[in-house]
Amino acid sequence: MSNKSTECWASDPQAKAIRVEPAGGHSFVLPYIHFVYAELTATGSDQMLKLVFSTHEVVLRGRGLRRLEAAVHRMELASVTPLAERFRAAVPEGQAFVSGVTVTAVDDAKSKEASESGEES
Repeated sequence: MSNKSTECWASDPQAKAIRVEPAGGHSFVLPYIHFVYAELTATGSDQMLKLVFSTHEVVLRGRGLRRLEAAVHRMELASVTPLAERFRAAVPEGQAFVSGVTVTAVDDAKSKEASESGEES
């Protein structure tokens, strides 16, 4: 099996932006200049890494996401896409992989929060 099939993220010390591909055929390029903060949470072996930019919020779900968080901390995370389910069993224990990616425009996220709390935006 080729290693290419299990690569769902890439690091580049020269990265100026992150290319996020939540689904095949759709991608976003989010510049680090607009990066605000990252938040990692874990529930058992499942992890969630939230990356907030001035225009979009990216939520990554998967395993071993601390490595991606460290790459973001160094501003080296260059691309991320979910790993196809059929390849997840081939990922060695302790290796990071992304099982899901969600991208939301910040205005949409604010509107959703306001409607959930009963406020108007």
